[in-house]
Amino acid sequence: MAKSLRSKWKRKMRAEKRKKNAPKELARLKQALSLDVKGEAAMADMQEIATVVPADKIKKQADVDMAQTVDNDDKMEMDSKRSKKTLLDENGQYPAWMGQRQAKKMKGKRMANKGQGKKKKKGIAW
Repeated sequence: MAKSLRSKWKRKMRAEKRKKNAPKELARLKQALSLDVKGEAAMADMQEIATVVPADKIKKQADVDMAQTVDNDDKMEMDSKRSKKTLLDENGQYPAWMGQRQAKKMKGKRMANKGQGKKKKKGIAW
């Protein structure tokens, strides 16, 4: 990039801001890393506000819930009035997730199959 006056000024101001905020940032990092009395007090405050549950209990509960959902939902729920072969519903509409191109392609296949049954078989006419 070009060394314009504006970019030089912005760079200078960012450097000054870093110098100004460095002590605060350092204190914040030290507090986050420290495991002294302040950290324990924060955990005690957290217990007053919210209930603290061990991770093992949550994992076991999640495993039980997953096992129940696997047992209950063996089959995917679909519209009972939708044809599985053509994916058309009772009104002749394709599903919302199907794009126009795919619907047009399916319609073409359906129309081609319709015409095949009416063709006469060539044979000897006696």
